[in-house]
Amino acid sequence: MSKVTLALLVGAASLMAGPALAQEAAEAAAAAPAATGEAAAHTQYILNTLLFLIGGFLVMWMAAGFAMLEAGLVRSKNVSMQSMKNISLYAVAGIMYYLVGYNLMYTGVDGGYIGSFSFFYALDPVGGDALDTGYSTASDWFFQMVFVATAASVVSGTLAERIKLWPFMIFTVVLTAFIYPIAGSWQWGGGWLSEMGFSDFAGSTLVHSVGGWAALAGALLLGARKGKYGADGSVNPMPASNIPLATLGTFILWLGWFGFNGASQLAMGTIGDVSDVSRIFANTNMAAAGGVVAAMILLQILYKKVDVTMVLNGALAGLVSITAEPLTPTIGESIIIGAIGAILVIIVVPLLDKLKIDDVVGAIPVHLVCGIWGTLVVPFTNDGTSYATQFIGVISYGVFTLVCSFIVWGILKATMGIRVTEEEEYIGLDKAEIGVEAYPEFGIGSQRV
Repeated sequence: MSKVTLALLVGAASLMAGPALAQEAAEAAAAAPAATGEAAAHTQYILNTLLFLIGGFLVMWMAAGFAMLEAGLVRSKNVSMQSMKNISLYAVAGIMYYLVGYNLMYTGVDGGYIGSFSFFYALDPVGGDALDTGYSTASDWFFQMVFVATAASVVSGTLAERIKLWPFMIFTVVLTAFIYPIAGSWQWGGGWLSEMGFSDFAGSTLVHSVGGWAALAGALLLGARKGKYGADGSVNPMPASNIPLATLGTFILWLGWFGFNGASQLAMGTIGDVSDVSRIFANTNMAAAGGVVAAMILLQILYKKVDVTMVLNGALAGLVSITAEPLTPTIGESIIIGAIGAILVIIVVPLLDKLKIDDVVGAIPVHLVCGIWGTLVVPFTNDGTSYATQFIGVISYGVFTLVCSFIVWGILKATMGIRVTEEEEYIGLDKAEIGVEAYPEFGIGSQRV
């Protein structure tokens, strides 16, 4: 209601109803701006909360993407194991982030290196202080929680086909309760890197490279699958069990990434926020597209054949690369950033094989290498950041996560062992560890085991 309209109503009330009603009309007119402001606050609260919730369930759906991708890329005798690990790690991540992780990441960091060790994060009720934040506290917690499982999923794929279930789950507990939240507190919790000016919009480093460093430490201590590398340095291919399933997993991840990056805008209460979310969606999509096309072209040039599994990782490489800064690039720049990420993956995969580091699904090149690339290239499009600060952040996260992961994996290896026996690896973890075969009709004698 405009001020002119309110004045006319007050005047009309004075003439028609006398002084008493005129006074009431004047009071109502004075209260109208406050009521309008309250309605705007409620609208902003609702829209911001919906952004967190929609983004959160899209990121949660990425857990299905990781499960399908990994199930498709491992051999048929290990598909049930990958399915088990992915649903289990998501559940464990949620519980540990509730019990310990959230407070370590967000409570009392204040420019330091770690939050509070207090247990059980209590979600504020709707209204009251929560309204002042501009969103539901529970929606924010949910959105932050689903990111934790993503980091653990990265580790799952790298160590597939030879790691025991329970040591992996114990490592997941430590990663999601302590390693990831402490690392996250340095930037998203307002810690020392945030104070320094380090920038990682949606987690190229905080999520993807943290998972990649943890996976690298595990791969080094676990060793390669039996028969993967010959004594003469040759590399023996171990074909994926289900390419359509892996492709479906990649599309699910691509879809979920719109929540991963888009909802990291953290607000949708203004026209500017909505415009930014739209821009993030477009850049995220085109970075993945750039990764796919670059992978196809380079594979054709280098190998004269286009390996579909590498193209799938090209899409993911583009997505990881753009995650550190999906807002400020142009669409053209996003395509280039994603394309370079895919090129890095195609270069690093054979390099890992030369080093005899067995990464079953290519998670280290995709999540670690492209996470680093995406973080370092942020100043190219974002003038508010510096290359030096980005480099310091990348190194800090790498040293912290690698050292902590080596310690945890080392303790597990020395106490309970982390690798299945050679016989168990031969028959497959579906039989040895899970007791349920995903494809029982294939059997040990099949060429696809």
